[in-house]
Amino acid sequence: MDFKLSEELQQIRVIVRDFVENEVEPYAQQIEEEDAIPAHLVEKAKDLGLFGISIPEKYGGIGLTTVEKAILLEQLGRTHNGFVSLISAHTGIGSTGLVKLASDALKEKYLPDMAAGRKIAAFCLSEPGAGSDATNLATRAVKKGDKWILNGMKHFITNGPIADVFTVFAVTDKEKGARGGITAFLVEKNFPGLMIGKIDKKMGLKGSYTSQIIFEDCEVPDENVIGEVGMGYSSALRILGEGRVGLAARSVGSCDKLIEMSAQYAKERVQFGKPIAKNQGIQWMLAEMATETEAARALTYRVAWLIDEGMKAIKEASMAKLFATEVYNKVADKAVQIHGGMGYIAEYPVERFYRDARITKIYEGTNEIQKVIISQRVLEEC
Repeated sequence: MDFKLSEELQQIRVIVRDFVENEVEPYAQQIEEEDAIPAHLVEKAKDLGLFGISIPEKYGGIGLTTVEKAILLEQLGRTHNGFVSLISAHTGIGSTGLVKLASDALKEKYLPDMAAGRKIAAFCLSEPGAGSDATNLATRAVKKGDKWILNGMKHFITNGPIADVFTVFAVTDKEKGARGGITAFLVEKNFPGLMIGKIDKKMGLKGSYTSQIIFEDCEVPDENVIGEVGMGYSSALRILGEGRVGLAARSVGSCDKLIEMSAQYAKERVQFGKPIAKNQGIQWMLAEMATETEAARALTYRVAWLIDEGMKAIKEASMAKLFATEVYNKVADKAVQIHGGMGYIAEYPVERFYRDARITKIYEGTNEIQKVIISQRVLEEC
């Protein structure tokens, strides 16, 4: 494994870091208060090519490897997590299915607009009765002539209210279920029968919208099947695996920012005549935060490398997601403690990171489900 950055990637990394620190972060409090991301930040992200980092160059994207994406997502994780979520949901689980599994015709039709950010993507798997248990889908798809008719409802869909294209999973053969009976479809927002349902009010991730997506006799052309009919469950696992690595990388970036803020505050905050950084209790917290973050980074990079080498890495992706998000939550908790009362005040970034960290242990598969996936693979391998 060689994680040495090319000169070009180093330059891109610097550009993204500068964008995050000097253009996005100054608007973080505004995003919190207005629950909306300023349009000019989204347009600048498009100009920088951030909506196309997962998409091959032939379709107008940057075409980064999984390791390279992880490195950039780290930088994005240093700022407002709602802003990052908009981009990562699009470039991760929203795009991966098309890039990895779709026909050439589908790629040529949709990927150029997705790479440019002209079409925003979303991933529709979760349902009221099928969250962590993705095999229990209720959404159905029936073939009629040259179209599929979809009926059902998805929920907690990131980018749902603003997305133009959706990767949707539906049951096409109830008897086969997850073993050959689930199919993935690329559905446009303007297809007859697709409706946006309730938009969620969340504890965190302001500016990132999730909603229900409702299908009532939604007509989807046969050519919009992603991959093979019936192979949607295995496709979902593959897509989620890469998405989990991206989430791990974002979490590491957020940890980096929290450690920097905490160390700086500890050096500036004076109590009993000396900076609190002189106290061993504070030093130990910073040491634990830094050590666990580095461990999460190393694991995330390794799993990204395994994926780039063509390995499924389903178990390893779950490990990266589990470990990095647990670390993020612990680091955020310690950051609040180091900042004391200031860490609990909404005007300061630490409080925001603390709230936003919590969802990382839930979405893209709860951490309890990651443990199930990991243990099942361990039992199969040993």
